[in-house]
Amino acid sequence: MCERYSLGKTKQELESRFNAEMLEEFQPRFNIAPSQLLPVITMESPKGFSHFYWGVTPDFSKNKPVSQKFIHAKSETINQRVSYKNSFKRRRCLIPADGYYEWKKVGKKIKIPFRFVLHDNSLFSFAGIWEEYENENGQINHTFLLLTVPANFLVKDINERMPVILSKNQEQVWLDKFSQEDDLLNLMKTYPSEQMVTYPVSPMINQVSIDSEYITRKTSPMDQFGNYTLFG
Repeated sequence: MCERYSLGKTKQELESRFNAEMLEEFQPRFNIAPSQLLPVITMESPKGFSHFYWGVTPDFSKNKPVSQKFIHAKSETINQRVSYKNSFKRRRCLIPADGYYEWKKVGKKIKIPFRFVLHDNSLFSFAGIWEEYENENGQINHTFLLLTVPANFLVKDINERMPVILSKNQEQVWLDKFSQEDDLLNLMKTYPSEQMVTYPVSPMINQVSIDSEYITRKTSPMDQFGNYTLFG
């Protein structure tokens, strides 16, 4: 469930869309994976980008079964679970993206990757929460995770859940420290199918080391098993 996403936009495009300053350099990303250091916007600093690890730090992610538990949280229980309740109240964040990926199982061992984007291919944000903790070396680390909701009709064929996608107006409510709990919970809605588009992409997306724009291009399902000449 959304174990990869993309942010294939420039620093200038990000700053313009989110009205926030990015002090660090940024290169467009097309194959983002858990444990990587990525831009987010927090309640504490809504006018600037912070860089947090998705789910866990690279060292911690070596324990794969554990790391997978820390990249999502169900929005339906976010205000009830002890592990997330405080972050929901005080440490909410936006996670900028321009698309994400899911894998459709078509056989016992075959999965085809699909990309999901908005109908106009524009930037958007996932609703997220973040945490701060001290590692074994006494250093302070920051991590974030995505909130999820039941999938819409477009996504449901592949996965029962999908990330919470926010509109610009909803982003303001999500980052407002004075927002009431009921208002925040009302943001946890399934994004409309008619405002999204999906298509199959190259299985090269499976390799985290490949982070190039060509993996975001539409690929015929018949080219899923080794025909990469489309991207030469």
